[in-house]
Amino acid sequence: MVLVLVIGDLHIPNLTHDLPAKFKKLLVPGKIGQIICTGNVCDRETYDYLRTIAPEVHVVRGEFDENTHFPLSLTIQHQSLRLGVVHGQQIVPAGDLDMLAAIGRQMDVDVLISGGTHRFEAFEAEGRFFINPGSATGAWSGLWNGDATPSFALMDIQGPAIVTYVYQLVAGEVKVDKIEYRRQEPPRDQEAMSPRLSAGAGSNRAEVAAGW
Repeated sequence: MVLVLVIGDLHIPNLTHDLPAKFKKLLVPGKIGQIICTGNVCDRETYDYLRTIAPEVHVVRGEFDENTHFPLSLTIQHQSLRLGVVHGQQIVPAGDLDMLAAIGRQMDVDVLISGGTHRFEAFEAEGRFFINPGSATGAWSGLWNGDATPSFALMDIQGPAIVTYVYQLVAGEVKVDKIEYRRQEPPRDQEAMSPRLSAGAGSNRAEVAAGW
């Protein structure tokens, strides 16, 4: 079992000063094994804060990140599951479902994690799981009218299955929802011929961020 924090679009200190206090009370060291961030961290201090929560932090570059060395995309292997991560610059218009599906196919992933819209979203399509954790700080976005709802997600990964817990700050209270996904196993003869499976995890190494 691996507990992964999926978080993004913090925009600290550009658009807001900090994470909501009720979120910070939940995000304590020692429970989370890995962090996947969809970008717009934006500064070194916020990145260092994420490092206090979990020792392994993967970040893709958002348009307001100071660190230009963050990659535009990542692929991360979790046993039999392959996770892809993008911020969302590649998706036009923002959050477009057809574009997300196309990127999922192009990256050949089971799960596509994206950001950029500042709105939580999760759905299944073509056997893949798509999740956007939204903005953890509820930072303003010109894409929508009104305030964004602060949100993040925790993914409990167990083999081919993921249980995702979605945390949203609604009217000052933390609301938690649960979403379940299980990868559909291919037939045994198809699995043996799959170029993705034969490539192994080594195909990911060049895409993994080295840190700040």
